[in-house]
Amino acid sequence: MTEYTRQNISSGSVWEPVVGYSRAVRAGAFVFVAGTTASSPDGAVGGADAAAQAREIFVRIGAALEQAGASFGEVVRSRVYLKDIADFDTVGAVHGEIFGAIRPALVAVAVGALAAPDLLVEIELDAIIGAALPEAQ
Repeated sequence: MTEYTRQNISSGSVWEPVVGYSRAVRAGAFVFVAGTTASSPDGAVGGADAAAQAREIFVRIGAALEQAGASFGEVVRSRVYLKDIADFDTVGAVHGEIFGAIRPALVAVAVGALAAPDLLVEIELDAIIGAALPEAQ
């Protein structure tokens, strides 16, 4: 049996201990980043602009990956949850800014609601440390 060292990575959200989750978890070479939104105590960062929310989300995800010892170049799967599928093109363009050369497996789906009414996008992803394409490093 293979043993993996586990590292829980916190964003400092008040919800993490209440709900019982981590922003990200590293287990061996695998990194799993939880669904991440642009929430803040003052409302969604980016307001009613789904692309702006996505950019903030990727800043947060990038910080979690870095804490785990990973990078966007090592992402192998991405999941995008949209409150309105009409936002796919603009959010997809932001996704492409990050992952154009990396091209992880992707699913984008519309959902009935996210955790707060002003949230338009939630993104989660998986990475494998050491799995970056040579040109994406």
